[in-house]
Amino acid sequence: MSSNPASGAKPTPPDQDEYAAYSNSIVGAAIFDLNGLPKEYFTAGESSNMSWVQTIFQALGLRSLLMSSLQLEGFHHAVIQGPDCCAVVVKQPARYMALLIQQAEPTSTMTESFVQWVQRFEPSVLKTHPRFRVA
Repeated sequence: MSSNPASGAKPTPPDQDEYAAYSNSIVGAAIFDLNGLPKEYFTAGESSNMSWVQTIFQALGLRSLLMSSLQLEGFHHAVIQGPDCCAVVVKQPARYMALLIQQAEPTSTMTESFVQWVQRFEPSVLKTHPRFRVA
């Protein structure tokens, strides 16, 4: 059973079954610091387009503006839908993690369990994964 990151408890790491089930749909990843500045990018071998990272950067800037001007709290995730892919951005304890997901159908992957998996996802896995390279 996983814990809720919003509760302050440390989230449990994703298990191998979840990783296998979700990782094949990932075609890109970007790591942002808590200020919304990009730090690292990863692409799957079949895709080298990183233009989606600019959209995530803008979304995090908008989030920051809305949070400060409207006194909002509690950002957990955002989904940005494109024609063939979508990006999910989650707040992890020390960073924002964005994954670009290849989708056959817009709602096929964006489930609550997938978002929770991304919240627990450790990006260091991508550094050693044979399908991904640092961009």
